[in-house]
Amino acid sequence: MKKYELCCIGHITLDIVVTPHRTVHMPGGTSYYVSNAIRHLERPDYLLVTALATSEMDVVDRLRANGIPVTVFPSKYSVCFENIYGENLNNRNQNVLAKADCFTVEQLDNIEADIYHLGALLADDFSLEVIKYLSGKGLISVDAQGYLREVRDTQVHAIDWKRKREAMEYIHFLKANEHEIEVLTGYSDAFSAAKALHGWGVKEVLVTLGNEGSVLYNGTDFYRIPAYKPKQIVDATGCGDTYMAGYLYQRVKGADMEQAGHFAAALSTLKIENFGPVQATNNDVSRCIETAEKSFK
Repeated sequence: MKKYELCCIGHITLDIVVTPHRTVHMPGGTSYYVSNAIRHLERPDYLLVTALATSEMDVVDRLRANGIPVTVFPSKYSVCFENIYGENLNNRNQNVLAKADCFTVEQLDNIEADIYHLGALLADDFSLEVIKYLSGKGLISVDAQGYLREVRDTQVHAIDWKRKREAMEYIHFLKANEHEIEVLTGYSDAFSAAKALHGWGVKEVLVTLGNEGSVLYNGTDFYRIPAYKPKQIVDATGCGDTYMAGYLYQRVKGADMEQAGHFAAALSTLKIENFGPVQATNNDVSRCIETAEKSFK
């Protein structure tokens, strides 16, 4: 059985992105943004695992045509997100017009990887049992965002992560933004929140602060990563997913946390400059790190 360096598991979505300037329909979701970011880089041994309706298989066909291995599980529906932005792209309203089936331990029994990035879009996408099971086979990476979203009718409501203290014991990499850390820990300060999350078991904590950079913590050292100012702000959808793609890609390739953080920040800056997934190469990222204006909180 083949073992991959990096495996992203998550639903590909149908996204409706509404900004003050235009409305765009496109594929989306953590798994989609991560996979497209990875495919333009000097590629690690990578696998995408997703679940969607047969009506959206053309998205998978395009990914495979671009060299991304994909394992697909059938679902009655595909997830459909509506993301509505105002002038401030750090804020958005979300609706979920359809949901896909959650992932199960049985489905993932034959999926082997060094790192599993769980691209949860909603709180019930991955059960605690799935996290526990996969942690016995590789390192678990999680973006907290999905675990803090629950759908009632079509409205997305903010919730706390149920059984979060149990889950943290099995998670190696955890990303959360400045709002999510306060929900999770009660701390609005990134440094205090990172310490709390590490104390619960997370080995590498990544706190993203939008245009004010990010803070990384491994239980011993803090790394303060700047934000790289984009040439233009076009579309923020998928920026957090792109950040994680860059970070995990670098860690798989042997970079330390600080190097990985700079790469991740620059990659997400290049993503925000265009609609849809980032299409940046390693050279593009290096150029951004060297030339873009930097900002810290």
